[in-house]
Order: sequence, then C-alpha cells, then structure tokens
Amino acid sequence: MNDVVRSVQMNVPFRDVDMNGQMFLGSYISHAESVLATFWSLRPSLQDEPLYIASKVTCILHRPLHYDERVVFTASVDKIGVRSVGFIIAADALGERAAEVEIIWQARSREDRSPVPLPEVTRDWLYGFVD
Repeated sequence: MNDVVRSVQMNVPFRDVDMNGQMFLGSYISHAESVLATFWSLRPSLQDEPLYIASKVTCILHRPLHYDERVVFTASVDKIGVRSVGFIIAADALGERAAEVEIIWQARSREDRSPVPLPEVTRDWLYGFVD
C-alpha cells in the first residue's frame, strides 16, 4: 500500500484558524475531502460507474490544531458495504491523533439516483486500502 497516494502533509494555514489560533471544525472536513478526492482519483477507470454521494460526514476532534502546525491527513478505507463505502481520514500532528473525519459514500444510479451495488472492480481496489 502506497502512503504517498493517500496522505497529504501541510501546515495549518492562517485562513483556517479562529481568533484563538485554533483550526475551524469545517476546515478539518474540507481538507479531509481534498485528501479523499486525490486518493479516489487513482481508482480503476470504469464505464457506467455509479455516482458516489456523501451520506454521512462526521469529525471527531481529539485536540485542536493550531496555526502553522504541521499536520498529516491520511485517508483509509474503513468499511466496504454492498452499496456504500466508508472512509476515515486521520489528522496527525506531533506524533498524535488530532482528529478523525468519517465520510460515507453511497453508490447511486446515474439515471434515477437509486442505490446500486459497488462495482466489483472498485470493491477489489478498495480492499487494498482497508486498515
């Protein structure tokens, strides 16, 4: 498993912190979604691929990140269901877990948006990233 394709290192930018220098909760989610988008772009290409729609997003804050603090966001596959996939994007700083963002996507038909099974090729690829 290649950590380069599922991790992003950054320093917390000024725009992402409040007047106390702590990172906004929404910024954890925004950065997690960016890391997940980069990871997801590497999946096998499929014709007639379903749409993937977020059905749940949660953020668990263990400790706040601060302005200019070095952080590593790492995406991993948490759950693979018949019609959905769950991801955990961890935010680690100074050797400890600062936050975890859980994102669950449901596979939906492009025609009528009804739930559909995950394609087998996608499912097989995802299993390579289950932690």
